[in-house]
Amino acid sequence: MRLRAPLPPGSTIGILGGGQLARMLSLAAARLGVNCHIYAPEKDSPAFAVSAAHTVAAYDDFAALEAFAGKVALVTYEFENVPGETAAFLDARVPVAPGVAALRTAQDRVDEKTFISGLGIPVAPFAAVSDIASLEAALARIGRPAVLKTRRFGYDGKGQTKIYDATDPEAAFAEIGRQAAILEGFVSFEREISVIAARGWSGEIAVYDVPENHHDNHILKTSTVPAGISPDVAERARTLGGRIIAALDYVGVIGVEMFVAGEEVIVNEIAPRVHNSGHWTMDACHVSQFEQHIRAVCGWPLGSAERHSDVVMTNLLGDEAARWRELAAEPGLHLHLYGKSEARPGRKMGDFNRLAPRQA
Repeated sequence: MRLRAPLPPGSTIGILGGGQLARMLSLAAARLGVNCHIYAPEKDSPAFAVSAAHTVAAYDDFAALEAFAGKVALVTYEFENVPGETAAFLDARVPVAPGVAALRTAQDRVDEKTFISGLGIPVAPFAAVSDIASLEAALARIGRPAVLKTRRFGYDGKGQTKIYDATDPEAAFAEIGRQAAILEGFVSFEREISVIAARGWSGEIAVYDVPENHHDNHILKTSTVPAGISPDVAERARTLGGRIIAALDYVGVIGVEMFVAGEEVIVNEIAPRVHNSGHWTMDACHVSQFEQHIRAVCGWPLGSAERHSDVVMTNLLGDEAARWRELAAEPGLHLHLYGKSEARPGRKMGDFNRLAPRQA
């Protein structure tokens, strides 16, 4: 279902998922006079503390979803693993943005890679895997090293394993739970970057500057803007992000993760939501990715994606959030804590942005 007219201030939108991304979306919406109703199964969801209303229920509780749809003018989501049946059920009742088709494409790594390569955009060599025979055939075609990933439900390095010359394919397939999978050829890259782009219902697109991303045990640790890439590579990456978001007929903010190899830009995967590597926009841009997403889904004009400062965003993982006193005392540092009750190793507990005058 499409949005017929822009939602005015005072409207209530629904967000599926109650984590830190929903929390930051709700805070951004409140600045625009838009209320958020969070729907999540976890009783201690961080977004509940800053939202106008919340519902605690399972994503397959269709009675609860029916009641939720009756209280909101539109539904969006903070994570890509929303069940397709849930999104389709809600889309029959209220506008859902990003749309169901875009969500489904991004949820399946084979469909995602097929879609992107169909646009003529470079991706790693890939093949669908359903059993040991198809895995061995894929390895014979693509070669080693390679990465075996579940087709669905993977994030922060979960649901994937690398296959080297000495790796037993049977053991690798068992490691990912013998699930439907994708085998991807290993990309020898110099840098990991991403593109954060937004698109409105009218087709208007805004693309942010390109961050360079560094990971710690598959979890994003820092995003640095500007990235250490040439202006030509940065512009090519931004152009690819814009092509992808337009081809998906996507409404909202999207994250597109990419590799840089020499002057070549290779798309890794799509995240159909606001993205961790875009948290720097909260303090270094005139309009953050979170406000941009609210503007886009509500049918408002998109804001400027211009950056006014150089910035390094750093994630606080696990017990690192206990440094809050030290960080809060640092002049010019912008601290964001997510209100999570328990710190676990590798769990994203907050982030901070260090700004510097813009140099380029």
